[in-house]
Amino acid sequence: MVKTLKVWAYKEGDKPLIHQGPTDNIYSIEGQFMDEVERENSPFKAQHPDKAHLFFLPFSVASIVRYVYTPITKDSDYSRDRLQRIVTDYVKIVANKYPYWNRSNGADHFMVSCHDWAPDVSLADPKLFNKLIKVLCNANTSEEFRPTRDVSLPEIYLPFGALSTTKKGQGPNNRPILAFFQGRAHGHIRQILFKHWKDSKDNEIQVHERIPKGEDYTKLMGLSRFCLCPSGYEVASPRVVEAIYQGCIPVVISDNYTLPFSDVLNWNAFSVQVPVGKIPELKGILQGISKNMYLKMYKRVKRVQRHFVLNRPAKPFGVHHMVLHSLWLRRLNFRLPFS
Repeated sequence: MVKTLKVWAYKEGDKPLIHQGPTDNIYSIEGQFMDEVERENSPFKAQHPDKAHLFFLPFSVASIVRYVYTPITKDSDYSRDRLQRIVTDYVKIVANKYPYWNRSNGADHFMVSCHDWAPDVSLADPKLFNKLIKVLCNANTSEEFRPTRDVSLPEIYLPFGALSTTKKGQGPNNRPILAFFQGRAHGHIRQILFKHWKDSKDNEIQVHERIPKGEDYTKLMGLSRFCLCPSGYEVASPRVVEAIYQGCIPVVISDNYTLPFSDVLNWNAFSVQVPVGKIPELKGILQGISKNMYLKMYKRVKRVQRHFVLNRPAKPFGVHHMVLHSLWLRRLNFRLPFS
């Protein structure tokens, strides 16, 4: 793939809605990926669209929401109409100017977004976007995410000016906390989690809406064997990647979530997936994992860390290459007419 794959990013459009996305905070992967694919000396950059295997539509859903839907007030209109019009108009511009969209009906084109609204961009014209590859953090199969066509994007929280969280978790034998979670009560899954485990007297399962005074979020992750990663309002959570960074085995509690890079990563080998209905049984489920199995899973978590690291410029096996590999696999399954 590294020697073969070429991507053409359309040049049309102006910042800040096109060619510019957030590069920090929870939507960071959206802008980071865009910057990496569009940089002049990217090894994946096609020098001419005729040489491209894939075509990137470089609009940013996060930027559109930020600049088109502000200021936000109690009377704000959250209708997706404006978002959908901008994206549809952009696709029609490149489709009218170049032959590439029309020859494949968009099957070799892709968008990338980590914003919660991203799955909605195609709803106004499902026929137009039917074959488009959507690379989304919000990889929710109940919202028309198609695992065989679309790509699940890891949600990565980046502090301003940083590329990753410091990896400083303790070794596997120095983790006294069985399971840890801290976060707000976003969505019904977290509300169920809080109902059963929030601030309980059981120190082995530590679930907090606010970090106890004097404690540190990252340090607590590094002291935990398992890190709870419940969905919020949307299926994805940056805690999955944060847990991996700290050598903490992710416990994914979600409905309809397609985990990133599932084409090549066996998530069952280094994570635990707990159905929402079994949240009350969390402690028993985690205690039922033998020490020997835990140590194997810990080693596997450490092994997959490199696949979730943002390197600039991109490096082999890092997150950019993993996303492009997922796209490459989907492109291999598609043949242009008469090609």
